[in-house]
Amino acid sequence: MSLNNGHTIPRLGLGTWPLTDAEVAPVIVTAVELGYRHIDTAAKYGNETGVGRGIRDCGLRREELFVTTKLDGTYQGNDKAIAGLDASLARLGLDYVDLLLMHWPLPARDLYVSTWRTFEKLLAEGKARSIGVSNFKPAHLERLWAETDVVPAVNQIQINPYIPRGDQRAYNAEHGIVTTSWSPLGQGNTLLAEPLITGLAEKYAKTPGQIVLRWHLDLGLVAIPKSATPSRLRENLDVFDFSLATAEVEALSALDQGPGVGVDSDVSGH
Repeated sequence: MSLNNGHTIPRLGLGTWPLTDAEVAPVIVTAVELGYRHIDTAAKYGNETGVGRGIRDCGLRREELFVTTKLDGTYQGNDKAIAGLDASLARLGLDYVDLLLMHWPLPARDLYVSTWRTFEKLLAEGKARSIGVSNFKPAHLERLWAETDVVPAVNQIQINPYIPRGDQRAYNAEHGIVTTSWSPLGQGNTLLAEPLITGLAEKYAKTPGQIVLRWHLDLGLVAIPKSATPSRLRENLDVFDFSLATAEVEALSALDQGPGVGVDSDVSGH
C-alpha cells in the first residue's frame, strides 16, 4: 500500500507484543520464511533486541523488510525522541526504521506537537523513512496540521469489528493517512465466536480469524496480528485469495459495540 510520501507498507504485518526478546527472534525467522515482510515493535515492548536478532537471522537483505517501531511518552518533549530512536536503532541493530510512530498522544502533557517536530528532524536525517502516530484522534491530528509541516504517513489505532472506528478511519483517509489496525482480531475469543463470523468462515472455507483479517483488508486497512505459532502465522497470511462482499463487510462493521469499548487515548496511554 502506498504512503503519502511515496514509500509503501505491506498490508499485513507481524505484531510482536507481548513477546520477549528470546521469544520473538525465532518467530520472526519463521514469519519471514512464510512470507511476512512487515515487522511491528516498540520501545515499550522491551523486545527490540530480539526483533533485531530475528531480522539478522532471517537471511533477508535489510531493504526487503519493513520495520516499524514506536516511541512512548518517555521520549516526548525536549528532543528526547532523538535519543529514543538512537537507542531503538542500537537495540535493533539497524541504521534506520521504515516507520517511526509516536505511541500515544498523551494530550494532558501537551508535548505531542513539539515531539512531532523532532520526528520531522529524524525523518529529514533519514533515521526514519516515514513517520506517523498511534492512537491519535482527529482532534490531536488537527493540531499537527496547524502547527507542523509533515502529515503523518500512518495512524495505528485499535480496530476490529467490535471497535470499527468508522469516523476515525474516514478522517485518516480524507487526509491521506494510512490506518493500521492494532489488536485486529480483538482480545480473547469472543469476537471470533460471533455467529456472523463463524458463518462467513464456513461459507468461504476459511477460519474466523481469516474472515476478520479480510474485513480489515477490504476496508483498505493495514493489519498487524500477533502470533508465535507457525500454523497461525501461516493462517493469518493466507487471506489474499478471497474478498468479502460489500454487504458482508458492512454487516461485520455493524458488530460495533459502541463508544466506551475501545481505548480512549484522551485518557489512556504511556
